Amino acid sequence: MRARIRSGDRAAFADLYDQHARAVYNHALRLTGNWSEAEEAMSETFLAAWRTRETVEPEGGSLRPWLLGIATHKAHNANRGLRRRLAFLARSPEPRPVEDFADETAGRIDDARRLAVVHEALGRLRRQDREVFALCVSAGLDYQQAAEALGIPVGTVRSRLSRARARLARLSSDQVVRKKAEPRGPRGEKESEAAFAAMFLQEETG
Repeated sequence: MRARIRSGDRAAFADLYDQHARAVYNHALRLTGNWSEAEEAMSETFLAAWRTRETVEPEGGSLRPWLLGIATHKAHNANRGLRRRLAFLARSPEPRPVEDFADETAGRIDDARRLAVVHEALGRLRRQDREVFALCVSAGLDYQQAAEALGIPVGTVRSRLSRARARLARLSSDQVVRKKAEPRGPRGEKESEAAFAAMFLQEETG
């Protein structure tokens, strides 16, 4: 596969896309917290992979770490671009009222809310720690593969992942304490979001 990719074999590249597009998209989604940004990052990842195919090492295993390393940089660029657009909008006049699309499905809204909660939790990590956490925990890469993806030593991957896990564990613990301290009452949207965030953090750091 590596030799075929390096030589510009389009059929091999199509196979590469079929095998890893979902993993690249999920990784970008976890880092950006936005479906459209993740789709754009995925497209740019494979475009960059095609343009830089000759840099692939002739020997080695799966090309997934290589692709996820590119996706990490593309997601970071997408986040920077989003911040610039938000800053521009903040300086712009308020837009005219638009129609309220009440027919949006409840499932889509709920998914968006949950994604926002998860992204907010991961956003409390340093960028380098968040990227390592996303590669090792969410994408399932081992230390060596994550190091290959980011171009850093294995020891750095270990230390960043350890720091990320400790940080998320503290956030999870604080979330649970705050939830227990709240007075009992009707279950509301805020409680649901807090419960989901705590559940996610406990699952990822367990």
